[in-house]
Amino acid sequence: MAVDREVPVHPHDARELCDSAIQLYAEALRKGRIPRADLAPAPCLIDMALVHSDPRDDAWMRPVPPSAALAHLLQPVTREIHERIRRTAALADSLAPLASVVSEDPNLAITVIEGKPQIRAAVGDATAGASREVLTMQPGSTRPFNQMPEALPRALSMVEQGASLRHIYQHSARYAPRLKEYLAQVPADRLQVRTVEQTVERLLIFDRAVAFIPANATRDVALEIRHPALIRFLIQMYEVLWAQATPLTQQLPTSTPGTPVTAVQRSIARLLVEGHVDDAVARKLGISVRTCRSHIAKLMQALDASSRTHLGALIVQSGIAEPDGAAVRTYAEGPTPVSG
Repeated sequence: MAVDREVPVHPHDARELCDSAIQLYAEALRKGRIPRADLAPAPCLIDMALVHSDPRDDAWMRPVPPSAALAHLLQPVTREIHERIRRTAALADSLAPLASVVSEDPNLAITVIEGKPQIRAAVGDATAGASREVLTMQPGSTRPFNQMPEALPRALSMVEQGASLRHIYQHSARYAPRLKEYLAQVPADRLQVRTVEQTVERLLIFDRAVAFIPANATRDVALEIRHPALIRFLIQMYEVLWAQATPLTQQLPTSTPGTPVTAVQRSIARLLVEGHVDDAVARKLGISVRTCRSHIAKLMQALDASSRTHLGALIVQSGIAEPDGAAVRTYAEGPTPVSG
């Protein structure tokens, strides 16, 4: 009974020649023929038609001349190259007419900038060319002012070039000492600062020609925008927030007369009765969670609240925050994580 022998897999691509095949092919060319049995280690010689059976003796194989073999082996490769060229030409013919739809004006570009050093360099270039108006919006109360040693020379440079500056910060920034230092060194007639309870994100607009916004949460990727339509949209959004913001020279609106609660505490109270937890409240107002909880403790003391649940009811009763039935119920039942 015959035993089937397992045929070993030849360890290379079907279009390649192994070392054994090259040696055997060279031997066949020198001798004019080679025993069929000797080709067992290199079946690729037969697969690639580099040898053929000797018509006089099937036990022997005769080599095909290298020039003929090369022409034969290049045929499928050549066909593949031609097919790829054909596909490339077809794609070019399909997409080329669309090039006229897209403006080639570099001023219409939206560029992705990756890396904080690259972002600072791009903003620095825009700062160096600003000579009319600079609009900025900065969320948070501490981070923007940690960069004041770098920002102040740029601000003074833009003012010297004739630019006026407008900044929007959050209310909590009013208590940042470095903001006061910054204001003391920039000419008052060229700088306006207003604050709002909540802002959207960081935004820089230079001469109504180029804007920068973050492209991710960690702010190490930014978009440089030069498209006029998008610039106009960002400026309109900025002007809406500016109109609603409170000038830094004015005191923040006080709460209900007779209630010893600050404006920041009133904002915290409103967010609490809307159902936001401490972390979300702090994030929205640009303050630390520790500071937020300190204000909540002062709220409880000011309103003589015995518990968080009691505080929620007293906030509504005092008129500090407008009641919202669903939110008040949520707050009274206890803190529940709510996205901020």
